[in-house]
Amino acid sequence: MASLVTGMPVAKHGITWNVFEFSRGYPRAPTVFDYLDLSGGRDSAIFYMDESLYQLAKPEPYTDYQMCGPLRAECNPDRLVGYVRDYFKKATSGSGYGHAIPALPHLLVVHLPAPGRVGETQGWKSVAYKDALKAVDKAMGTVLDLYREHGLIKRTTVFATSLSAFGETQFSAGEVSGEQAGNVPVVPWIASGVGIKAGHSIRQPVSIIDTGATVMRALGLTTYTEWESHPVEEIFKTAFAAAPVSPLLQ
Repeated sequence: MASLVTGMPVAKHGITWNVFEFSRGYPRAPTVFDYLDLSGGRDSAIFYMDESLYQLAKPEPYTDYQMCGPLRAECNPDRLVGYVRDYFKKATSGSGYGHAIPALPHLLVVHLPAPGRVGETQGWKSVAYKDALKAVDKAMGTVLDLYREHGLIKRTTVFATSLSAFGETQFSAGEVSGEQAGNVPVVPWIASGVGIKAGHSIRQPVSIIDTGATVMRALGLTTYTEWESHPVEEIFKTAFAAAPVSPLLQ
């Protein structure tokens, strides 16, 4: 997750641990959430389903975080999506919810790692793993339904990816042979919605590191030289057009 939000490989962002360690503080590397605010005054809402990601939840005026995880037995995809639903309700209340949540965010991040956890502990071909995938599929559908309820789905671009490549892929299972088989591990990286070519198969190499720059590209914002994150240009219908600059940033 650190590489995804910072747009940098581990060697640059320096986060080599996968547990919450309070003494380490927050990462020094700026994140996509920082760049969204700096470039265009865009706010983000982030829902992490893992307490170990707390150190990626750096408090800023332009970010809202909520998280749960294995330390809370009641935490599951349905519960996390319930948090998202409550957030939408507060953000559209008209009162700003005490100025803490003034409006819906420009970027919503929903982290749903349950299938990976189940696959590691109970097997990638287990019934429990398949059930976990179904739960995530349902959760993603519910979030999209929220956008439909608020009349936003036709103004929204959706990105979906995985943080790791545990389990079998079409390559490791032997369905693809030859030179392509050496490209494992692979993860899904999917884009859909406003500005995205329908039915397009990505031909260029893509890393989860490229997610941040591609999100900014979708919002009409540019990235920064210290990033190794690059927008996946081939997925877009039209050439880049910069978003209007907010008067507050001029």
